[in-house]
Amino acid sequence: MNRKGHFALGKTNPVHREKNKVVIVFFFFVACFLIILGKAFYLQVFNRTNLMKYSADQIFRERIIYPNRGNIYDRNGSPLAINIQTWSIFSIPKQIKSPRRSYKRLAKIVPTLTYKKLRMVTKNRKRYTWLARKISLTKTQVKKVKKIKGIYLEPVPKRFYPNKELLSQTLGFVGLDNTGLAGVEYQFDEYLKGKAKVFKYIKDAKGRPIKYETEILKEDAKDLYLTIDKDLQDMAEKALKEAVIKFNALKGGIGVMDVQTGEVLALANYPTFNPNNIKDSKPEDRKLAFVSDPFEPGSIFKTFTVASALEHKLARPDTNYYCEKGAFEVGDHVINEAVKGKGYEWLSMSEIIKYSSNIGTTKIAFDLTFPRLRETLKNFNIGEKTGIEIPGESRGIFTAKENLGPLKLSNISFGQGVATTGIQILAAYATLANGGFYIKPTIIKKENYSPNKVRIISKKTAQEITKMLVDVVNEGTGSKARIPFFEIAGKTSTAQKPGKEGGYEGYIPGFIGYPVNVDKRFVIYVYVDGPIGKNYFGNTIAAPVFKKVAKFLIYKNKEFNNLADLGKSGDGPLPSLDKIDSGDRNLGQNEVPNFLGLDKRSSATLAQKKALKLVHLGIGVVISQSPSPKSEIGDNQTVELMYSPPKYE
Repeated sequence: MNRKGHFALGKTNPVHREKNKVVIVFFFFVACFLIILGKAFYLQVFNRTNLMKYSADQIFRERIIYPNRGNIYDRNGSPLAINIQTWSIFSIPKQIKSPRRSYKRLAKIVPTLTYKKLRMVTKNRKRYTWLARKISLTKTQVKKVKKIKGIYLEPVPKRFYPNKELLSQTLGFVGLDNTGLAGVEYQFDEYLKGKAKVFKYIKDAKGRPIKYETEILKEDAKDLYLTIDKDLQDMAEKALKEAVIKFNALKGGIGVMDVQTGEVLALANYPTFNPNNIKDSKPEDRKLAFVSDPFEPGSIFKTFTVASALEHKLARPDTNYYCEKGAFEVGDHVINEAVKGKGYEWLSMSEIIKYSSNIGTTKIAFDLTFPRLRETLKNFNIGEKTGIEIPGESRGIFTAKENLGPLKLSNISFGQGVATTGIQILAAYATLANGGFYIKPTIIKKENYSPNKVRIISKKTAQEITKMLVDVVNEGTGSKARIPFFEIAGKTSTAQKPGKEGGYEGYIPGFIGYPVNVDKRFVIYVYVDGPIGKNYFGNTIAAPVFKKVAKFLIYKNKEFNNLADLGKSGDGPLPSLDKIDSGDRNLGQNEVPNFLGLDKRSSATLAQKKALKLVHLGIGVVISQSPSPKSEIGDNQTVELMYSPPKYE
C-alpha cells in the first residue's frame, strides 16, 4: 500500500512468498516419498524374484566342480586314459606388496615360469590372473608356492595317456577344461565327465568365503571299457608303421574285428600322434582315417560281385568265363587285367578270384546287371555308415542311380568308381567269415553283449567264397599271407588312387583276410597308401603285415591248441614214438630234417646239427613242420614246429 492508501501492482506480500515456498517444499517431499514408496511396492510385489536373486548374489557365490573324468580301459582292464594330479597357479595382484620379489621367488621355485613371463602376464591386471595351467609340481614345490602371499594354487586333474601314441586316434583327446574334443573322449564326453558338483558359500565384504551353505552333489563320472586288446593294438601299430616306413609310403591303416560279435580288437592309422602333447601334432595325424576317409577299395571288392552272382544263382564256383586274353573292349575303353601284361583265356569263377581278374569280374557283373549288384552291395552296407561309436565316420561314396552303363558297372565290379572306408570293408568281410551275418562293428565293451545279426547271404555262399579266398592265399595272389598249420582266407588289392586332374596316380595296396580252422575267427584289413617304387602290390606290402598280426593273435589266444583237424595238418598220420627210425632224419646236408614225432629237446638237438633256428608252437611232440622235410635249407633258416600231446599206436 502506498502513501495514498492504494496497493502497488506487481509486488508480492513477503508473508505470502514464505508460505508458497513451504508449500512447494512440502509437495516436493511428498512426491519423493510417493515415488520411493511406489518403487518399493514395485520391487516387493512385481519384481520380488529379481530383487531376491540380486540380494543373494551379493551374499552367496557358487563354484562348479566336476568330478574326476572317468578312466578308459582296454577289454582286459589295462588303462588307456587316466587322470593325474596337476596344479594351476594364479595370482591376485592387489594382494602382492612387492611384485618383483614375489614373482622372482615363484620363478625360482617353478623353473618353467620366468620372471619376465610372469611380469608380462600380470601387467595392468588388478583381479586374479592365471600364471600356469595344469603343471606338475612336487610336494616341496607346492609347500613353497603356498608361502608366497597373493599367489594361489588350485589342484586340477589332468588327462594322461600312459601309452602315448597307442590307440591315440581312437581315444582322441581333451581340452584344458577336460572336455572331450576328439575320438571316444568326445563321443562319450558326458558319460566320462559326469555331472557337476555345485558348492554355494557365503562371502564377506572382501569376497572371502565364510562358510558353505549348501552342497548339491550330482552323478559321478563313469569309466569306459573298450573292446580293444592293448597287446594286439601295440603289435598292429608296430607292424603297420614298419611297412609304411619300409616302402616310403604316405600312410596306412589297419583294423581287426571279431567276426562273431563285431567287437573291434585293434584300430589304427600311421602316422599317429601323442595326445599328451597335442601342440606338436599335425591335424591330419589326429584323424582316424580308417573310419573317416573313404578311398577306392580295388580288387577286394571283387568278392562282393562274386557273392552277388552266387546269391542270385546266376553262376557256380566252377562256371567258366572267357577273359579275352587280357584286353576287353567296353565302349570306347579297354579293360585290362590288374597285373600289366597278364592275360587269361578261360577262368572259372573261383579262378577269377584266385588270380584277381578284372575282365572275369566284369563278365560276371554284366551277367548280374547293376540292380542286382546294387542290392547285394547295399546289404553289405556299402554307401552307409556302420554306426561304430567313433565321431567323424564317413558313409563313403556309392552311386544313388538305379542303373549304370557298361563301363561304370565294370569299374564298380572290381572296386573303382566307388569309395569305402576301412571299417566298412572290415565289417563286410566279417560277414563272409561268420557264415553270412552282417554285424555292426562296436568299440565299446558291454556286459552280456549279444550283437544283432542280420543274414544277408546264405551260409552256402559264405562257405563257397571262403574256399575261393583260401585258394587266393594257397595258390594265388596272396601267398605272403600264409601261416604254417593254418588255413587262411584272404584277398589282395592294389587300388589305384584318383589323380587331382583326372585319371589315376599312385596306389593303395591292401590285404584282408581271416583264419578258417580256428575256434574264434577274426578278420584283419591292412592298407598302405602311396608306397614309392615298383613294389606296390598288396601281396608284397600289406599281406606280410596281416601275417604278423594274425600270427600274434592266434598264438596269443592259443587257438592252435583248439584246431578241429590239428592232427591232419601235418605230413600224414602221426607216427608212434617207438617206431621213429633215427635214420629217417639223416637227410642231405642242405635239406631240412624230419622233426615229426620229436619232443622239444630232441628237436633242438637235431636243429643244432643243421644250424637251424626253431619256433616252437604248443607242447608235446611235433605233428607238423614248416618248411617240410627235405626242403632246401636257406640262409638263417627258421623252422616252425607245431606240437601236440603224443599219441601211441
